[in-house]
Amino acid sequence: MPRRAGRGQPPCGATAVRTGPDSVSGLAPDPGPDTDPDTLADAATVENLLRCWVRETGLVAPADGELRIPLPASGAALTVPVLHWSPTGHHRFGRARLAGAPAGSGPADAVTVAALLGREASGGAPDAHTNDLVARVADSVRRTAVFLRDRRRHPDDGPDRFLSAEQALLLGHPLHPAPKGREGLTEAENHPYSPETRGTFPLHWIAVAPSVLATDSAWTERGRPVPADRLTARLAGTGPDAPPDGHALLPLHPWQWREVRHRPAVAELLDAGLLRDLGEGGAPWHPTSSVRTVYRSGAPAMLKLSLALRITNSRRENLRKELHRGVEVHRLLRTGLAGEWHEAHPRFDVVRDPAWLAVDTPDGDPVPGVDVMIRHNPFRPADDVSCVAGLVAPHRTPSGSRLAAVLNRLAARSGRPRTAVATEWFLRYLEHIVRPVLWLDGEAGIALEAHQQNTLVLLDADGWPAGGRYRDNQGYYFRASRRADLDARLPGIGTRSDTFVSDDVTDERFTYYLAVNNVFGLIGAFGAQGLADERLLLAALRRFLTRAAAGPGRTRSSLPARLLDSPVLRCKANLLTRLHGLDELVGPVDTQSVYVTIANPLHG
Repeated sequence: MPRRAGRGQPPCGATAVRTGPDSVSGLAPDPGPDTDPDTLADAATVENLLRCWVRETGLVAPADGELRIPLPASGAALTVPVLHWSPTGHHRFGRARLAGAPAGSGPADAVTVAALLGREASGGAPDAHTNDLVARVADSVRRTAVFLRDRRRHPDDGPDRFLSAEQALLLGHPLHPAPKGREGLTEAENHPYSPETRGTFPLHWIAVAPSVLATDSAWTERGRPVPADRLTARLAGTGPDAPPDGHALLPLHPWQWREVRHRPAVAELLDAGLLRDLGEGGAPWHPTSSVRTVYRSGAPAMLKLSLALRITNSRRENLRKELHRGVEVHRLLRTGLAGEWHEAHPRFDVVRDPAWLAVDTPDGDPVPGVDVMIRHNPFRPADDVSCVAGLVAPHRTPSGSRLAAVLNRLAARSGRPRTAVATEWFLRYLEHIVRPVLWLDGEAGIALEAHQQNTLVLLDADGWPAGGRYRDNQGYYFRASRRADLDARLPGIGTRSDTFVSDDVTDERFTYYLAVNNVFGLIGAFGAQGLADERLLLAALRRFLTRAAAGPGRTRSSLPARLLDSPVLRCKANLLTRLHGLDELVGPVDTQSVYVTIANPLHG
């Protein structure tokens, strides 16, 4: 019986996940476009739970094509047809059933599977974390069905290509047990505040007295600095009431304001007249894939708002150190580092977070949840740019993604086999996206949390990868071994942002986010959607890493050699993280998530 992993420790049996046969042509057909959204949402969530369990407990490929999951804590077992066994863990399964159930009984639904797996992980004892998981799975399934139903009614994308890509993640992270859970969001709020329903809403504005305003800005225009409050005043336009003289306009998510205004610190500031409620107003904004970062087509900035909803593994409120981090990274890149990076990789950059506003108490303590990060918007509506998660996201069936459409179009135009086109597309992705990230690690000692939602790929007019961007003011790891080098570039770096991390932890996180989540996840999407043989793409990745580890194309990053040499890798365990009740934004970086050890598919 698998046991719970301690923080950073693998569960029993999770030292290796062996890979079985990988058959693209053997994939069963997906449910048709007329499949009931409730059924499709439930089936997709069961697949997520099963993928997590296989990865996090070390189950191996069944010899007979049917996976059996023993559940001794419940005196039961699940049996599941395997439609596709993936070397990278992106398996496809048929409907799970309880072993020995009467003939004609239906499949096990997501809530039942979550309860059984949670009970198993807890050793059979009643457990609040298991109950929490079950509730969040139910919430995620329900919302996913709403999103699928809404997209069927409104299938056409809008004219802004970046926004359309941000709204494409209908099913969410394929290795998370409750990717669409948003506990605290009512049915009425679900539609306007969700990117999956193409939501839109005006912001809520408050006026902040100078004595309690906390702010920083490295935003410049024509070489001149622009304060953050001037930026928010421009973005507000004529929408909210004019603030009193000297007060700054601070935008908040409407849901967040309704929640945060009752907190004692905020209520006291309102009573003292240091905060003034100006109400909702201004042009509408659109939620992006993170839900809390909002976008307006043509605006010079996006806004990363605090939102105390539990989304995936965390309540999404900005931490003050993260606000400092975004500005600090912008200043660091402007010391000359960006020029060096662009000389080597001119088509890759960071989407900058150069300004923020927040609120302090009169004593100078940060007031959580009342803040905004101001992010550059480098994209025009016609730019073909997509986060990788949006590119590979299934639309109405598990095989219908934008990636599939791009590859099919390229194959049809060229007359080449789709597998050959897919391999070339993947190799271009490695050169335009992965190699620049390796450069920054090797040359500057900065590892990026470059998972698929944080990584943006720019496509050329034909659909080939032509460049990329990284976004996220949270996701930087400054290597402790490179502190002197970075401090020489920007004296005092890391003092307020708390960004230096030991090299061991940096290696673990960089390996997971860039290799396991991003690149292996992309390979898994190719395989799970029947677009290419994963083993062929893994061989292509080995060749790329070999050149990146040695020879004329060598990078100074240690990641390529580590991926080539290590038979096992450390991997975040999203299901076990939930069953430990961890919030990934709370506590030291090395204990925020459960990590397990999995087999390295490059050694398969």
